[in-house]
Amino acid sequence: MSRPPLGTPPANVSKEQKRQANESERIRYSIEGKFGQGKRIFSLNRIMAKLSHTSETAIVITFLGMNLSTWF
Repeated sequence: MSRPPLGTPPANVSKEQKRQANESERIRYSIEGKFGQGKRIFSLNRIMAKLSHTSETAIVITFLGMNLSTWF
């Protein structure tokens, strides 16, 4: 995935750069959509475990549940 370069945008951009930027946006939007779904439906934003490994376990279980929900 690539990001747009910082600073003033160039005057002319090749078709290959535009295509790559468009493809990167599509990938990024799908990933951000899954995180949004996890926050809205699976309460990913309500994890309040005190230890880091407990938080990681809760996050992994949430994503496991998200993947299992697509099967059924």
